[in-house]
Amino acid sequence: MTDDQKTTHFGFQTVNEAEKAGMVHGVFTRVASKYDVMNDAMSLGIHRIWKDAMMDWLAPRPGTKLLDVAGGTGDVSFRYLKRAPGAHATVLDMTESMLVEGRRRAEADSMADRLDWVVGDAMALPFKANTFDVYTISFGIRNVTRVQDALNEAFRVLRPGGRLMVLEFSQIPNDLMQKAYDLYSFNLIPVMGQVIAGDRDSYQYLVESIRKFPDQETFAGMIRQAGFGQVKYRNLTMGIAALHSGWKI
Repeated sequence: MTDDQKTTHFGFQTVNEAEKAGMVHGVFTRVASKYDVMNDAMSLGIHRIWKDAMMDWLAPRPGTKLLDVAGGTGDVSFRYLKRAPGAHATVLDMTESMLVEGRRRAEADSMADRLDWVVGDAMALPFKANTFDVYTISFGIRNVTRVQDALNEAFRVLRPGGRLMVLEFSQIPNDLMQKAYDLYSFNLIPVMGQVIAGDRDSYQYLVESIRKFPDQETFAGMIRQAGFGQVKYRNLTMGIAALHSGWKI
């Protein structure tokens, strides 16, 4: 089977692998100007608390080099640089309009000499091996066509002793709570997308993409498969989201 015949999921649709990146790019081009509002809708307004929890566990160190993949509007990079004097962050995203939104933010001006903004693909990072101390990806890896390839690339570009941290929507380990969140997600979030951004379909995809993403244990296994050690995860808000950590040992 050739690459262009391989299929993957785009939300609940089955599409050719070759088509998915363009379709995801279209979603994030459409939602770029409303990205933070979108995350508020998807997370019940608490994605900022989750990102702070990410930083607490990450404990950014002065002088380190961060690669923030699917970094979009720079939210994670800004938090990292505020906690790590002399550190540098590279924000990589496949969607240029997301990076444009990030550069418009006030923090981008105040940290301009410590930030790079790069258009690129998580599955084929445009960096040499052993370049970065920390790799983060927040609410982005579920949109990658081949998740394992992205994790393999994370391992490649990290220096020995480097750390991976992934923040992603996940599965609630309680069937009743999961059903309640699904009711909220599928019935309200697309409607909110229509009201907030005039774009129901993009928000429908984002909800469906959460349900197609592997559960915590399965994803932890994929991180180990990429070569990482000391792989652990922490559930956030009962498992609506999870933080995954691994080290290049």
